[in-house]
Amino acid sequence: MVERKQRIPFRDFSTLSPEDRQIGERTQVNGKVVNIFRVLMQHPRLVRAWGRFANYILSDQQTLAPREREIIILRIGWLNQAPYEFEQHVRIGKAAGLTDDEIERIRQGPSAGWNTHDAALLQAADDLFNDSCVADATWNTLAQRYNTEQLMDVVFTIGQYNMVSWALNSFGVPLDDYLPGARK
Repeated sequence: MVERKQRIPFRDFSTLSPEDRQIGERTQVNGKVVNIFRVLMQHPRLVRAWGRFANYILSDQQTLAPREREIIILRIGWLNQAPYEFEQHVRIGKAAGLTDDEIERIRQGPSAGWNTHDAALLQAADDLFNDSCVADATWNTLAQRYNTEQLMDVVFTIGQYNMVSWALNSFGVPLDDYLPGARK
């Protein structure tokens, strides 16, 4: 993964309104706001607007099982060489049932010994990353298992985390202290 310089500093939360402070403080690990929100709260209006969509994608409200969701999030994060995105979702992916072996194979891609369904999920991320469209063969494989809403959630989940990867890379959000590879 490519290391990037932090371009947008952390927000001083004491300068936020109580409402915005509460939004920014929602995501904490070990009693500390995660770095993505320490940076994104430089633009609270954007966080409020984006947050509803982002919360849907990452919640149990969406139609994909958490393990499947994390497979595609990790793949698009890897393709974008987004260390913050990838390392955060390694942690989340393990909580959703992914093994260390599966996480390693996500890096390798759809031909790394996956079953047909999981390979198609990874291929959907590759297709969208490379061609901005899920290929017909990939779509047809996914459609054997997924309904229309689930197919839409596959595309929107990949799109959400593609965009987040771009933002994290461009802003240079540093890894949180608890993540592998963080500067101590």
